[in-house]
Amino acid sequence: MAQTHERHPNLVVFDHPLIQHKLSHIRDASLSHRPFRALLYQIAGLMVYEVTRELPTQMVDVKTPLEVVACRRLAGGGSSITVVPVLRSGLGMAEGILEMMPEARVGHLGLARDEETLEPIAVRPPPLPGER
Repeated sequence: MAQTHERHPNLVVFDHPLIQHKLSHIRDASLSHRPFRALLYQIAGLMVYEVTRELPTQMVDVKTPLEVVACRRLAGGGSSITVVPVLRSGLGMAEGILEMMPEARVGHLGLARDEETLEPIAVRPPPLPGER
């Protein structure tokens, strides 16, 4: 099970044996690109279970072949979730997350570094045709 860090309450530490096992392989300097991507995809899929543990659910009636049963589904159908990957490894992780949550949206942030101040600045994409 994931644990929070005592000094950093927003930091979640994943200590699950499967994640740790895969991390040990992904850290190997001799690992080539293809297995790295596959492991990253798998790790992200495993992490989804922990990071979604507290998502709100709602009761819905589902008609099965035998009878109607009360079931829990993500509130809003999960469509209010947006995955925003950080470049580099985050792109590979987004794929693993979307495998588990295909209803999630994908967002992108545009940031660049001001070379004088070294501070991040927002980069606005060019307008789409018909937009100002």
